[in-house]
Amino acid sequence: MNRWQNLWRFIPLFGLMMLLLTGCGSDTISALKPRGPVARDQLFLMQLSLGIMVIVVLVVFAIYIYVLIRFRKKKGDKDIIPKQVEGSHTLEIIWTVIPIILLLILAVPTVSYTVNLSANHIENKEAIHVKVTAHQFWWQFDYPKLGIATAQDLVIPVNKKIALEITSADVIHSFWVPSLAGKQDTNVGMTNIMYLEADEAEVFLGKCAELCGDSHALMDFKVVSKSEADFNAWVEDMKTPVAIPAEAKAGEQVFKDNCLSCHAVSADGLGFGPNLNGFAKREMIAGVMPRGAENDRNLHAWIVNPQEVKPDTQMPPVPLQEQQVNDLIKYLNALK
Repeated sequence: MNRWQNLWRFIPLFGLMMLLLTGCGSDTISALKPRGPVARDQLFLMQLSLGIMVIVVLVVFAIYIYVLIRFRKKKGDKDIIPKQVEGSHTLEIIWTVIPIILLLILAVPTVSYTVNLSANHIENKEAIHVKVTAHQFWWQFDYPKLGIATAQDLVIPVNKKIALEITSADVIHSFWVPSLAGKQDTNVGMTNIMYLEADEAEVFLGKCAELCGDSHALMDFKVVSKSEADFNAWVEDMKTPVAIPAEAKAGEQVFKDNCLSCHAVSADGLGFGPNLNGFAKREMIAGVMPRGAENDRNLHAWIVNPQEVKPDTQMPPVPLQEQQVNDLIKYLNALK
């Protein structure tokens, strides 16, 4: 008994810890803080369904409590059977019609928003068209009308529809940017269609929402929304050939000899691995490790043993000498 009494003392502590943990995380990965029209519509549907459920629960409990009090057996009451209501047409109609009305209230906007989300925005000439391909364990973004291909960072202009054609290269994944739109499965041999739109210039976190292998939890990406002017400048920058400095020439040769068979570095190149055009401007290495001049050790760790960073990744360890690895890092940091 004393042991159970001691355990009860920890409940307030657990409650306090849960309250504190609710404040952890980023605002850009919360479906409860929408930053675009699609996410706002989906939050409305969540609030609507939750509101209906709360009303139903309150009504049921109110009736339950009323019956407990109104028809409880009092001292001196005889054992009698209450009046039976089986077969009452009035009650049958009430508890049939009310659920139908509640379902219609929920179904009409749900169907409307779902049809709009999956509508053929691909034909919208004003939208930015992006083909999204999921891989174990990274994301490929191809802008066919702009002649650009990139990976891990989906760059978009603000206040503009982004029409997405989503598929998978290997297994089932799921594309999810909580602050901008709900998740959409990516299936091999199929193309799903959706759109998203950002209200402001921000970096939004995206994830794979379908268990897809050992490194599913590390299959992250980012949606970088920019002003239209900054987006157009990014497009031109991606199309401009990179001038490799003299100190990175040795690394360029290492790349050509060992990496070029999988990784493209041109504006629209697609390969077995991620396109590394503009790699030096990305925030993360392999989607999970911070990059930058002070974080070359992360890039080094990824090149030497990618399986240690992302188990079951398709990138094999590259048999390079230490000097070759350092030269390759200089080259990759020059891909701006």
